[in-house]
Amino acid sequence: MSNGKVKFYNESKGFGFIKDTESEKEYFVHASGLIDRINENDDVTFELQQGKKGLNAVNVKLA
Repeated sequence: MSNGKVKFYNESKGFGFIKDTESEKEYFVHASGLIDRINENDDVTFELQQGKKGLNAVNVKLA
């Protein structure tokens, strides 16, 4: 599990970005990868999974 902070999330469009606290990398997150409801600046834990355009955050839940 990785730790991060929600940098951006658009609930109506169902996607956003999470910034990893250790690597400072940003990962795409889609509503289908959420366990909990998230908002901008929430601290979260997540796993990474290969998507069509790179790594995506999945199994995202509030920390």
